Amino acid sequence: MNIEYIVKNIPFENYTINDILLNDLNFSKRLLKFLVNNRLILCNNSICNTNTYVKINDVITVFLDYEEDNSNILPINMGLDIIYQDDWMLIINKPSGIAVHPSILHYSDSLSNGVRYYFDSINLKKKIRPVNRLDFNTSGLVIFAKCSYIHDMLSLQMQNGNFKKTYLALIHGKLESKKGIIDLPIARKSGSIIERCIDFENGKKSITEYEVIKYIKEDKNSLVKCNLLTGRTHQIRVHFSYIGHPLVGDTLYGIDDGFNGQKLDCCLLEFIHPITKKVLKISH
Repeated sequence: MNIEYIVKNIPFENYTINDILLNDLNFSKRLLKFLVNNRLILCNNSICNTNTYVKINDVITVFLDYEEDNSNILPINMGLDIIYQDDWMLIINKPSGIAVHPSILHYSDSLSNGVRYYFDSINLKKKIRPVNRLDFNTSGLVIFAKCSYIHDMLSLQMQNGNFKKTYLALIHGKLESKKGIIDLPIARKSGSIIERCIDFENGKKSITEYEVIKYIKEDKNSLVKCNLLTGRTHQIRVHFSYIGHPLVGDTLYGIDDGFNGQKLDCCLLEFIHPITKKVLKISH
């Protein structure tokens, strides 16, 4: 789990190893400070001063396989549905009815508990770092980064709009327009720490692109594919509720229709692999 970078271009005079790490490899200042303090950066196979000016064909090596304390999460064997993994990340198909993060209510039955157990089984001593997050009753793909650098790089792609998430949602009613865009600002609902709402004054820009896959039960429901162009909390649930088509099973933004949890699944993730630079399209 190491990165090797060969200097092929020097954009300006007095370009340093720090410049390479911050500008070319996008290391955060926080992580860079840790790596420097722990002497985990080499130049041409020698421990170096990262303020050193680089030359063409210098080889910068960064060691990321250092051990971390993950004892804050209890390891629990839960038979993970692993869709994809390599040395840098683990992608799991999360079932509905399980939290991603441990909490007071889910101290030993969150997805992170299962990932900690799996990391132990492959002797990977790293913190548990989910990259994307799904609600308790939302199923689908969740990425766990195997080191801080990968978590930072994928989070940056999310911020820059280069990380695409596609969902399938079962909603009440028939959407007359088979394709469309919902562009409505979302904010936290006053007086609630959980619920969100459409707020034209204080809400953040929120855009959901949708396409109807098929109508179900004599047009009483619609199966809809949703692409998130922004990533607000409860975005799909809030948007469809506001336009009069809440998700089936969503008692927070809809009605109690007898289903246990909203029918929402993250079925496709598309992003650039931070190490190989190849586009990954992961589905289940």
